Amino acid sequence: MVVDTPVLETTLTTFGLDYSVHACPKRHKDEVEAVFPGVGYDGLLIIPTCQHACVDLVNVGPHVEAEKDALLERFFAFARRVCAVLSEEHGAWVDYIDPCSGLPMVHRNSCGVYGEVDALVTLRRYSTMNAGCCKVVLHPQWGSAVYPASLMTKAPADVTIRVLQQVADEMTAQMEAAK
Repeated sequence: MVVDTPVLETTLTTFGLDYSVHACPKRHKDEVEAVFPGVGYDGLLIIPTCQHACVDLVNVGPHVEAEKDALLERFFAFARRVCAVLSEEHGAWVDYIDPCSGLPMVHRNSCGVYGEVDALVTLRRYSTMNAGCCKVVLHPQWGSAVYPASLMTKAPADVTIRVLQQVADEMTAQMEAAK
């Protein structure tokens, strides 16, 4: 099996979201074309993210749902800002996936569902476990206390990496100011 080298190794933000940047591998071509009709996988970058949850997300209950909601909102804030900068300031195609549904949030002309767990297995070589009828990703440090979500863009890698860091810095400053 050919192992793809990431464009950017996993980077951890001060607010607990890690991300990496990968050229879309050929084995994701069909999935990308189903989720993003007409975009194509040539030049597409996939940015898987993970957030460390305070609780094991395989469990159930109000505290687990509250944690998932908080992590979802943090990812959405990060993803919306990355998308705004890449599209408005750099004219790049960009989208992010709703981790609850697997559907794109910007280009909604799709019925295709993006598999976050399968992407982390392929791109980061993470392990999985079965939890009932679901496959759960296992982060190497956090186990199943992890919340995965992804962004995609056609922006150049150097621009993408710079914008990811810029947005992470902005969010850190906002959180510090709110304290």
